[in-house]
Amino acid sequence: MASDARNLTERRTADGTAGTVTAAAGQPPVTHRTRGATPAPPVPDGRTRDGHGPDAHAHDGHTTDDRAFAAPARVPLPDASGPRDATTRLVAHGCWYPSADPAGNQVAFICDRGGVPQLWAGPVDGDDVRLLDSDPDPVREVSWSPDGRWIAYTTAPGGGEHSRVLCVRPDGTDRHILAGADPGTSAHLGCWAHDGSAVAVTVAVPTGPPAPHDTGAEPATADPGPHAGREGDAVLLGAPPRPGPVRGLLLPAPGGAVTAPGAPYDRHATPTAGFGDGLSAYLVDPDGQTAPVLLAAEQDAATLRVCDLSRDGTLALLRRGPRGRREAAVLRTTDRVTTCVVPVADGDPWIGRFSPRADTLWLRSDAHREFAVLLAAGLDPEGRPRGWSVAAAREDTDLELLHVAHDGGTAVLAWNVRGAGEVEIVDLYPSAAAGAATGPPRPVPLPHEVVTRIVGAGPRRLALALSGSQRRPGVWWLPEGVALVRTPWSSRDEDAVPPGRPPVRPVQLRLTARDGLPLNGWYYRAPGRGSGEPAPCVIHLHGGPEEQERPVLNPLYHEILGRGLDVFAPDVRGSSGYGRSFVDADLGRGRFAALDDVADCAAHAVVAGPADPSRLAVMGRSYGGYLTFASLVGHPDLFRTGVAVCGMSDFATFFEGTEPWIAQSAAHKYGHPDRDRELLRSLSPMSRIDALRAPVLAVHGEHDTNVPPGESEQFVRAARERGLTAELLTLRDEGHDFLRADNRRLFRRSAADWLERHLTG
Repeated sequence: MASDARNLTERRTADGTAGTVTAAAGQPPVTHRTRGATPAPPVPDGRTRDGHGPDAHAHDGHTTDDRAFAAPARVPLPDASGPRDATTRLVAHGCWYPSADPAGNQVAFICDRGGVPQLWAGPVDGDDVRLLDSDPDPVREVSWSPDGRWIAYTTAPGGGEHSRVLCVRPDGTDRHILAGADPGTSAHLGCWAHDGSAVAVTVAVPTGPPAPHDTGAEPATADPGPHAGREGDAVLLGAPPRPGPVRGLLLPAPGGAVTAPGAPYDRHATPTAGFGDGLSAYLVDPDGQTAPVLLAAEQDAATLRVCDLSRDGTLALLRRGPRGRREAAVLRTTDRVTTCVVPVADGDPWIGRFSPRADTLWLRSDAHREFAVLLAAGLDPEGRPRGWSVAAAREDTDLELLHVAHDGGTAVLAWNVRGAGEVEIVDLYPSAAAGAATGPPRPVPLPHEVVTRIVGAGPRRLALALSGSQRRPGVWWLPEGVALVRTPWSSRDEDAVPPGRPPVRPVQLRLTARDGLPLNGWYYRAPGRGSGEPAPCVIHLHGGPEEQERPVLNPLYHEILGRGLDVFAPDVRGSSGYGRSFVDADLGRGRFAALDDVADCAAHAVVAGPADPSRLAVMGRSYGGYLTFASLVGHPDLFRTGVAVCGMSDFATFFEGTEPWIAQSAAHKYGHPDRDRELLRSLSPMSRIDALRAPVLAVHGEHDTNVPPGESEQFVRAARERGLTAELLTLRDEGHDFLRADNRRLFRRSAADWLERHLTG
């Protein structure tokens, strides 16, 4: 087991020199850094990543751009070093993001039993797990190929915000980078072709013109050879295919040309300036026998993910657009025409699937409605919808996850019921016209409150990732007609926390904001305190802002509760799970009402908790970190202290330093940095720093390019210049999410120490 990281720290001032902690006015903020034996691997210089789950995104047009960026190149890597059996096991480890082999006997998954999320695989009914990638880069997504020969996955080099896509054999051999290895690029994982011949990968690079490159292609009358139809290092979808049988998706277009409607292809044209990166989606052969196939390319994009391909490769389902404005697009690959665009909900990126004959599209969407439902559309032979119908819906409840079986006969639906999950299986009845429907639902009882992923595990079997208020994330197996069974390599519920202090099950509280908007939250009562005894309380605010507080075991809450402090975790306006209007209620000037929600939630914690009104703290991560900074200056007499984690303090500097694709989404959520300059200034905590009264601890990952560390540094520096107690904890080898066990432990204990000292000292 890893050593306690608090014993491996040194204190440094903001300029990196050794120093001591001091609260004297005018001193620079203090940075704590965990000491490592070796420096972090260099982080690529790319300007994009996938944030709550690694996606790459696209602009709002209905056709794709033909200018491609940075075709991915295969980079061989050494096989995973060391033994492939279980390493020294963290008792309270988690396992999540499963992906099963075609037979459903083996599952690849992410596990942090070695101290960092890594790629593992093992049988669903045995404990013989093996480590497939021993590198320290955290793993974020996993996908086993349909032919069983490869496992594709994404990692975050150096723990930062950029990602790359890799492939490895199920036995851990032939590990190599598929995309994202080059400086200035980042790559994200899409779906597999149904025959396993290719995997979709989105490559992102800073917006700029592709470098001119002579393809060296032979004349059309000659033998095309291996490079025919290539643009640089990529095959253009629609170029003349090689002679002979082709395994995969090298598809001919009429005349062999690749064109966008109304515009000729020009690979030397300069992309339009503005927010976003150039995003290109490719089909990549994991064996490296054929060049990557360009599927779609967009400029100034927020996200772009290939979610499904039809069996014959003629249609692709794309998810694109900034958060709050996601959309599904059906792309006809033969001529690269977008046949339909439909709004879809935020959340899980795997939004839908084609039926086996591609005559029906099943889609998780909140188009023109408050809550996401299962939509169905019959498709004509050209991929155009004949009409749409609602195949499954629940009143005031979001469809959160959708899994369609490989044979297209059934679907698994996960519904978000006020933060908890409910799962059911339905039969699918596709139709070539509108009116596709589902059969009566068959509920699947869950042993824990929240399901985070559902995948097939062989014929009529499933693998589910579950979390709950009493356990760490784990993977469960559902054989046909049998109740869910926990996989042996997932930690046991009784091992979720150290002995002697069981997890606290939260109570859901409901309240009304000052403007009448209903709000919800989860209240955690510190063990051993009387039901009516006022307690010091931490108001904890989630990120997003479109995330939702869920009743899952949060080690941070467990640490805080162990210090005798209550926790109230509300969903202020802008959170997901309560309908589209609630998500949009904080847009623009609605952000001021969200700040009022924080104060209203604190007041309700006093009434219903009960929390001690003289011993309240505010804390949050990402957008919750921004709300923490803003609440400390907006309600200076309400909170005794605050802990802001990876939070924004000034929108002007945030827009200057964040990832371009994040700026795309942020402009929609908060305001445009030019057109809404005055609004953003008034919403920025730094503009009201003179109102700050409470001591503050800021925490940041050193590789965070989502919210750059300077956002915390400038707030702490300004607080100390005004004679206030303020400190900065910087975590090495971390980005916007803290993924390494030692760093997470250091963060939890440092935050709890701070809160305990200022609320009870």
